[in-house]
Amino acid sequence: MAASKLRALGAVMAVTGMSYTAVTLVSSPVSAGDRGATAALESERRRTADPAAVVPSREVQAAALMGASAANPLDVLVIGGGATGCGVALDAVSRGLRVGLVEREDFSSGTSSRSTKLIHGGVRYLEKAVFNLDYGQLKLVFHALKERKQVIENAPHLCHALPCMTPCFDWFETLYYWVGLKMYDLVAGRRMLHLSRYYSADESIELFPTLARKGHNRSLKGTVVYYDGQMNDSRLNVGLACTAALLGASVFNHAEVISLIKDENNERIIGAHIRDNLSRKEFDTYAKVVVNAAGPFCDSIRRMANKEAPNMISPSSGVHIVLPDYYSPEGMGLIVPKTKDGRVVFMLPWLGRTVAGTTDSSTVITMYPEPHEDEIRFILDAISDYLNVQVRRTDVLSAWSGIRPLAMDPSAKNTESLSRDHVVHEDHPGLITITGGKWTTYRRYGYGIQSDMRLGTPKKAFTLLS
Repeated sequence: MAASKLRALGAVMAVTGMSYTAVTLVSSPVSAGDRGATAALESERRRTADPAAVVPSREVQAAALMGASAANPLDVLVIGGGATGCGVALDAVSRGLRVGLVEREDFSSGTSSRSTKLIHGGVRYLEKAVFNLDYGQLKLVFHALKERKQVIENAPHLCHALPCMTPCFDWFETLYYWVGLKMYDLVAGRRMLHLSRYYSADESIELFPTLARKGHNRSLKGTVVYYDGQMNDSRLNVGLACTAALLGASVFNHAEVISLIKDENNERIIGAHIRDNLSRKEFDTYAKVVVNAAGPFCDSIRRMANKEAPNMISPSSGVHIVLPDYYSPEGMGLIVPKTKDGRVVFMLPWLGRTVAGTTDSSTVITMYPEPHEDEIRFILDAISDYLNVQVRRTDVLSAWSGIRPLAMDPSAKNTESLSRDHVVHEDHPGLITITGGKWTTYRRYGYGIQSDMRLGTPKKAFTLLS
């Protein structure tokens, strides 16, 4: 009975569709102060909702970028086709700006396609906010929960609510997680997906048949189930790029920035020299502002403007593994709340398989990061304590590693300023770098950087949610 009720609530709401389906503008960035306001918003909605709409060809996108000159520049040139870069481009073009975007590889080919596939507010951040009396962390959770609901509404064909089960092996844990997740519901308010609730041990085993009744020589007392969002990250990213293109942005993949163009008089960045990695042709494009959203590679772009620019990125490796479907039931995830070294590991149903992860360890920046054997073993060990099936290395069907571009203030004297939020920085006129942060809040940072460009770009690094 419990299983049927919960499966109905947690049923996958993804609708079949092609990977380039546009993201609906349920909540557009256009406001009364923007060009055309209401009329522009309605026009955008019609274009993105038109099933016959066609994204302009790659050749058309390239021609538009080549057509931008020093006398007639783009308003914004975005470097990087991940979630942040495409989010900035979509926000800017929605406001009537003339926008270009270039991506060295393909859209969502990097970190943005190697996530845990969750759109979440961050239960861990809420815990830190409470125990450290950290208002900044609380604001981060509040804004992430707001964006979680909005992203699901904007792209219901790619995102849906997912129940996640937290096992409890003593009564203190049960009370602790129940109270904490009720606070999570409270902070979400009207943007809550579904109420969290407690399930007995028997009900929990019915809902999650592979869940162990005993762990660490303790008996399962029950579980607390809460809701977060799940997404198809790569398709959502491509949807953002295509939506921006439908609205008039020139988005160009397999296009690498070779160098930045400076004004001869004042050294301001006014464009970029670009190479089409498919045709090997090179060309210049010009813009009033260049936004560096190159993720883990943003420091290499910054050094094109200033060879002495200090590091802004502290790279962290996040590894996930794919396991057979029987590890988790359809429509229900499992969270390992505390591993041997204090991390959190998720085990989630994903496209007929099970995804488990993630790790969080220092790494080096490389184009094609690979998961290390010790990271795979760490994930297997973490989930084995909570399952009643034998967890074998041979069950790992595939694995991937993504590089989180954790950001810090380049002017800081130590790494205490390392941030999980987005950080915006201008250390050369005309070049704005935006990096760090979470998939869930990509939309908010697109909006934030547009406000920045209107007011004049920041002189120092700052965290948008601080």
